[in-house]
Amino acid sequence: MTVEGKGLMERMFHVAERGSDVKTECIAGITTFLSCASVVILNPAILANAGMDTKAVFWATALSIFIACMLMGVWGNFPIALGPAIGLSSFMAFYVVKTLGMSWQNGLACVCISGCSFMLLGLLKVQQKIVDGIPICIKQALGAGVGFFIAFIGFQEAGIVVASPDTLLTLGDLGNPGTVIALVGIIVTAVLVIKNVKGGILIGIVVVAFLGLFAQNPLTGESYTKLPSAVLSFDNPVEALAPTFGQLSLKGMFSGDFHKTVGVIFAIFSFLMVDLFDSISVLLGVAPKAGMVREDGSIPDAGKALFVSASGAAIGAVLGTSTVSIYGAESVTGISVGGRTGLTACVTGFCFLLTLFFSPVFLMIPSIAISPALIMVGIFMMEPLCHLDLSDFTVSMPVFFAVIMMPFTYNIANGVLFSVLSYTLCMIGSGRGKKLSKIVVVLSILFAFYLFLDVLL
Repeated sequence: MTVEGKGLMERMFHVAERGSDVKTECIAGITTFLSCASVVILNPAILANAGMDTKAVFWATALSIFIACMLMGVWGNFPIALGPAIGLSSFMAFYVVKTLGMSWQNGLACVCISGCSFMLLGLLKVQQKIVDGIPICIKQALGAGVGFFIAFIGFQEAGIVVASPDTLLTLGDLGNPGTVIALVGIIVTAVLVIKNVKGGILIGIVVVAFLGLFAQNPLTGESYTKLPSAVLSFDNPVEALAPTFGQLSLKGMFSGDFHKTVGVIFAIFSFLMVDLFDSISVLLGVAPKAGMVREDGSIPDAGKALFVSASGAAIGAVLGTSTVSIYGAESVTGISVGGRTGLTACVTGFCFLLTLFFSPVFLMIPSIAISPALIMVGIFMMEPLCHLDLSDFTVSMPVFFAVIMMPFTYNIANGVLFSVLSYTLCMIGSGRGKKLSKIVVVLSILFAFYLFLDVLL
């Protein structure tokens, strides 16, 4: 590299100043990519349940990650990757669309509104006040609850858990070919994760997809995995993105009865709160590992990182994917091998851009192959619970409701609602009602009113 090139890297990313070098940053970026590459498989498969075009979502996913990572790298100079949050994609597909009955175009509008609201909160500098007002037990429980929700979907996709007219849920047919290879995928992925193999989840998906070539789906008589006609693809970007690009719409979103309208508002609120809490908590957790925390505990340019996360959600919605948010564990994998600057994020984004040329390979992955990945993600998201004192009932009750209500009601919003209300009940019941923050009080009143309307309507 020329002197001028080194000067440019230093001016843009302060690589040497942060104790790194270009080679290390590139390796870190590729490592981060490998740890989250499976999202280009998972996200289209999940949003297909909402009726969205798989190829278009694949393109929207890769492009939104590329744009968000470039913004994070060049403007924020953080070694942090961003991409569609699988939990919120599941929320959009299975609750917003299938339960509320909204179109996926309306669902994207909800995502865009929440992203714009997040940006507005950042500009007004009130996002930190909101987060500070929410009890730590609820913040950490929400992530775990989303994890259980994701894992539950994974068990369903694998056929391990099925519906039952007698007990609502029961163990599926473990002799079903699809279930067998899904179980093999879970075992393989778990072993790879235990051994800290980079890209373990992606390898698990590939293993299941490969086995799917030799296993027939009893319902269709065809193999689960079908080989593509080509490995490389040079699709016209305009045509590839056309089914989802700019398709978000407010039309008919608030035209239903009062109950549905309240549900739409609550869905937007859920997108916003989960994205807000996740982004801030992940940033606080990742920054120390990257050596970006000052002696006074502050994080330089943290506002920029959060603004990129918020704008990423809005940009993703326009392209045609669910909420784009900060990746925590995935970013740490790159940081752990030396990533210290925004160059790491830029390299990660560029790698995702390259996946667009291999779309036939990624799009041939069957839905059965994503189940082990979803279950592994669910397991990872349980980690925050270990930091909570569950022997304290005022902590365990709101945590319990956050974790249980999301998968059992197939709704992330219900987990937030019952968690906040139960926390308020516990605080009042223990004589500590005066210690409730204004944010919790306002949310409790709104949530109680929502439940009251749900009973009446």
